[in-house]
Amino acid sequence: MEDTLRTQLIERFKRYTSIESQSSAASTTVPSTPGQWNMAKELVQELTKLGLVNIELSEFCVVTAKLPSNIATPVAKVGFCAHLDTVNVNLNPHINAQLIHYDGGDICLDPQDDIYIRLSEHPELDRYKGQDIFVSDGHSVLGADNKAAISSIMTALEYFISHPEVRHGDIYVAFVPDEEIGLVGSKHMDMAKFPVDFAYTLDSCELGEVVYETFNAGQGIIQIEGISAHPMSAKGVLLNPTLVAVDIANCFNRLETPENTDGTDGYIWVQEIHSNQSTATVTLNIRDHHKDRYEAKKIYITDAVEWMRKKYPRATITCTITDIYGNINDAITEDNKYCIDYIYQAMKELDITPKTIAMRGGTDGSFISTQGIPTPNFFTGAHNFHSYAEFLPIDSFVKSCQMILQINDLICRP
Repeated sequence: MEDTLRTQLIERFKRYTSIESQSSAASTTVPSTPGQWNMAKELVQELTKLGLVNIELSEFCVVTAKLPSNIATPVAKVGFCAHLDTVNVNLNPHINAQLIHYDGGDICLDPQDDIYIRLSEHPELDRYKGQDIFVSDGHSVLGADNKAAISSIMTALEYFISHPEVRHGDIYVAFVPDEEIGLVGSKHMDMAKFPVDFAYTLDSCELGEVVYETFNAGQGIIQIEGISAHPMSAKGVLLNPTLVAVDIANCFNRLETPENTDGTDGYIWVQEIHSNQSTATVTLNIRDHHKDRYEAKKIYITDAVEWMRKKYPRATITCTITDIYGNINDAITEDNKYCIDYIYQAMKELDITPKTIAMRGGTDGSFISTQGIPTPNFFTGAHNFHSYAEFLPIDSFVKSCQMILQINDLICRP
């Protein structure tokens, strides 16, 4: 079985990563780029060929499908979700995945341009000496985030179909666009097409990683309208919106910013200030694992804005705060936490050491969980997401796919 999974995973990963599907935060459409349509259509064709049912490609490029149960006894309905897009970090959108056998030391990605993954900078490489590894050519990300996940899900589906003697209940899959720009695709899912008791995303890194705690996340947009005037007649007239924006930025604790926090520490990040003589906009990222502290941060922002209105009564200052996603753990209850237990039991049976982390970010599951579907996350096997130094050990990749098979086996047990 393992050799078959390995061969199929490698083939799929090469094929999927050859399809350019970077998302774009500058776009106003969903999906944000045409390449994601190409990726979605590839999956629809493959799902159709495999024989899944209820295959749909929505107007927002969300792919959903169902593999019907092959057992008579009703069991929990499970979903698996992955995102179609790769991140845009100003690298080449074209991915040239290279499969190498790693014998140790530095990995040369491009000798002509002298691009390496240096062991001194990435000591985690040493763990994979003697293994086959996917790497990029140094000019792009590798795209394991999230095409390793898509490869694992599709390979698991093919395994179930090719081995009808392997028991499984109803399995639903969802492939969504634009995760990298704010979980946009999952917010456009029709949940009626994903009627599961619980689900899993595969969207974290190295072998053994388990995530069921993520940030609560929001965005604050503060808009300031000042009063412009020529300097020769500005006294008592000019109201500089840039300085108002600076005063607002200074309301927030400099020690509660991304560069000064870790673990489950939250923050308010003054991410952008855009201004001219008449107007200014301040963009804030709001993050906290704890719901009460997250809500307190939103209240603090509105209080700061109200204080600025009193300080600058001639300015027009508005504030809009939008919730982006929630902490997966807030959706976990005594009645549904078995979906997390399945992860740890599967790892035990596959001889994988769990590495539970509180993610300082979010997955599609962070939104899906807010819709009443608890959706924890487990590893793809890759390292260094969002970097030219991203790499994917094949042994870990295989284990990620085996997790899907093992979880489904656990669901079917009496």
